Order: sequence, then C-alpha cells, then structure tokens
Amino acid sequence: MELLQTIAELRRWLAEGNAAPLHFVPTMGALHAGHQNLIRRAGQRRSGAQPRVLVSVFVNPLQFGPHEDFARYPRDLASDAQLAAAAGADALFAPSAAELYPEGEADLTRIQPPEGLQRGLCGARRPGHFNGVATVVVRLLALIRPDRLLLGEKDWQQLVILRRVVADLGLPVQVEGCPTQREPDGLALSSRNRYLNPQQRHQAAALPRILRAAAEGLAGSAPMAPLLSRVRQQLEQAQLVVDYVEATDPFSLQPRPQLAGLTVLAVAAHCGATRLIDHVFLMTRAPIVAIDGPAGAGKSTV
Repeated sequence: MELLQTIAELRRWLAEGNAAPLHFVPTMGALHAGHQNLIRRAGQRRSGAQPRVLVSVFVNPLQFGPHEDFARYPRDLASDAQLAAAAGADALFAPSAAELYPEGEADLTRIQPPEGLQRGLCGARRPGHFNGVATVVVRLLALIRPDRLLLGEKDWQQLVILRRVVADLGLPVQVEGCPTQREPDGLALSSRNRYLNPQQRHQAAALPRILRAAAEGLAGSAPMAPLLSRVRQQLEQAQLVVDYVEATDPFSLQPRPQLAGLTVLAVAAHCGATRLIDHVFLMTRAPIVAIDGPAGAGKSTV
C-alpha cells in the first residue's frame, strides 16, 4: 500500500490506474474494524476489472464546532496505515490542512446542503457541521474522481446529505451505504469510543439496547410521541445525557409524528464527555433487505 501525502503524489498514483474502477473510502482516521469493513467492501469486484481502493485520512477542521473535540480527536497515521493495508487498501491519502485547503479556510468555496436536511438531528445541534462535511467530501471527490464512494450508515443523516449533494451537483460517482458495524454488546463502532473509560463503556451499551427494544416493541401505526418520551426516559435512567431522540422519514429527514412505513428512530447522547449517535429503522411490516434511496442514490441495507 502506498502512502500519499500531497496532491501531486495523489495525481501520480491516480494516473497509474489504467482502466481499473476506483473505489473511495473517506475517513478522519482513528481507523477501527468498521472502517476495515468499508475498505473490504470497496475491494469487492462488482463487474469488470478488480477495483483499486483509495482511503483518505483527514481530520477536517471545517466540520468541528468551536467547543468540540478537534484538538483531541485521535490521530495515529502509522496505525491507520497498518489497518488500511490489512483490509486491502491500495493507497492511503493523508494530506495536511494546508495541502487540502492551500488558500486557507476563511475564503474557501463551501458547499451548503439543503437546509431541510439539516434542520433536525445532528444538524440542529451542530450548526455548520454538515456544510463542513459536504465541503471536504466534494473537494476530495473533485481531486480523486472515484467511480464509487463508500460511506457507513451509522451517521444516517450524513449519508442522506452526501447522497443529495452528489445528486444535486451531478457528480459521476455511485454512493454506497454500508451497514453499521457493532461490538458484541451492540454498541456501534466509532473512533470516539476510545474516549470511554471502562465504566462509561459499560454505560454506553445501554444505547443500542434501548433502541433495539423500542423497535421490537412497536405494533401497527403507532404515534411517535409516547415512544420518543419512553426512549428518552430509559436513556436518562441509564445515566446518559440525551441530546435528542427523534423519529424521521429516512430520506427527507422530516419529523414523523406517526409511524407510517419505514421510519428512522435516531438518538444522540453523551456518556461522560463523549457524544454517541445511533439509530434503528422502525417499520410496520416485515423487514426488507434493501430500500431504494432518492434518484441516483442506490440502495441501503435495512
């Protein structure tokens, strides 16, 4: 696996690719088994030639708020390179902020996704976050021009927003959502889990357990308010500090006051100083394997 740290090195590597499909996995580093699953999926042959897999590692300052964890976000490029290579990556692009944003951040051209997709969930609590995410991803897509972009489903709102940005800008890349990877006790894999001490790690496992119980206990076309209140109460009883508990349409992300078809039940909560997010899909029928997203969005396993 090659380590690329400048745009010139990236362009040289891209030029050597001949006609092989290029599959891209963007990350902020602190790689774990969930990232490795994305990388392995990226390396799967769909049709034609074996794809080349490019992983990026970049802790993007644009997506952190003034009181968030940009300064302490875990950074270990040597470990990231080892894990990416073990999962089958062909190259790791790890630019500095000066390399990716040579004119600085103040006058940078930025991408602003639709406000309607940012009005709830994390968008309401982290103003500017998804503008920063969309800006860096579009910048990377413009440099790399991959055939396929692989993203985890753990941050469902981010996946929906990036699919919409790609569709609206007419970018020639297929977006593939990949199922959330979990620990044996159900906790969604996340780079921020390493912030948790052993006691907090035990507490954090209540989050997926409560969500799973909420999904399994539904029957018929139920109003959402009692369920949301019950989930919030259970999270608080587990000593998690709740940021939000919301039910939304899976694609428009608009609030769902009543369970009607496929619905996302999403939660953000703090365990100590660590912010955790997770979601489950609620449905009034038997589960399905895949659902169609908006035009050009492909399919997502639910």
